[in-house]
Amino acid sequence: MADTPRIRVLYDEAEIARRNEEMARSIAADAPADLLVVAVLKGSFMFVADLIRAMHRAGMAPQVEFVHLSSYRNATVSSGQVEILRDVQSDVRGREVLLVDDILESGRTLAFAKDLLAARGAAKVSSCVLLEKPGKRAVSITAEYVGFACPDYFVVGYGMDVAHAYRQLPFVGVIETADQANLPGI
Repeated sequence: MADTPRIRVLYDEAEIARRNEEMARSIAADAPADLLVVAVLKGSFMFVADLIRAMHRAGMAPQVEFVHLSSYRNATVSSGQVEILRDVQSDVRGREVLLVDDILESGRTLAFAKDLLAARGAAKVSSCVLLEKPGKRAVSITAEYVGFACPDYFVVGYGMDVAHAYRQLPFVGVIETADQANLPGI
C-alpha cells in the first residue's frame, strides 16, 4: 500500500465555521428577497451545507438548488470548457439567486453559471465562494461574498478533491509533495 500523503492545513474547521457565520450575516444584512441558493457541485457541497445552516441562524430561510458544472474532470487544471452535468430544476425567473461555489480561480465556471441564470430571468445573481485565487482570473468576475483569499496552491478538503479523493476532510489543505516540503506558507 502506498504511503498516505501528508496534508498541510490552510484553513481549519474553526476558521471555516467562523467565516461561514460572518458571510451568512453579511448575506442576511443585504436582505435578498425570495432567495434561491444554487450550489455548484460537487466541490461546494460541504460549504453550502454549513453556509445555509449559518444563514438559518442569521434569520434567513432560503430555498436550495444544485447545478453540477465541470471544467476540471480528473485534472488539476481547468480545461477552459464548462459542461453542465446536472442542471437546476427550479424556475429562477424573477428570483434573487445566490450561487455558492467552493473556489473562484479562473472564473469561467462561476461566470458561466451567472450568465446562465441571468439568461433564464433571475432578477439578480450574486455569488459566494469559500476561496478566491485573485491572480488566476481568466474572465472578469468578482464574487460578492468571499471566505478567504487563497494562495496559488491546489487545495483539497472540505468538499474539494483531486480525482474524487480528500473531499471528506473537515479542513482545507494542501497535499505536500517532496518538492513542496520546504516552501514557506504551506
